[in-house]
Amino acid sequence: QVQLVESGGGLVQAGGSLRLSCAASVRTFTWYAMGWFRQAPGKEREFVAAISRSAGRTDYADSVKGRFTISRDNAKNTLFLQMNSLKPEDTAVYYCARPPQSTPWTQVFTAKHQYTEWGQGTQVTVSS
Repeated sequence: QVQLVESGGGLVQAGGSLRLSCAASVRTFTWYAMGWFRQAPGKEREFVAAISRSAGRTDYADSVKGRFTISRDNAKNTLFLQMNSLKPEDTAVYYCARPPQSTPWTQVFTAKHQYTEWGQGTQVTVSS
């Protein structure tokens, strides 16, 4: 079973940047598309960004387009989320996620139900 461990969260002022990382414990990391989600207090967990196995295809929530960039290093079994121009409304716990089965080379998933493996989350707080 895969273990996903997020890191890189913290407190930042509005307009600042953070880079989240998600380390996967298995060598089969390259078999899977990956995604980032977030959950703010009192709200549902929502999609943020997704990336294909090859990293050749990405998708973003409208609220983060142009500010966030998802990437991956398959050699290091690590997923990243670069977050720039952060806003107070970006405050949430951020989770990385993996689908249950290996995915086609260019496929991405944007729905929460398409993912079954989740990390423990990392808190991002943006002050105004």
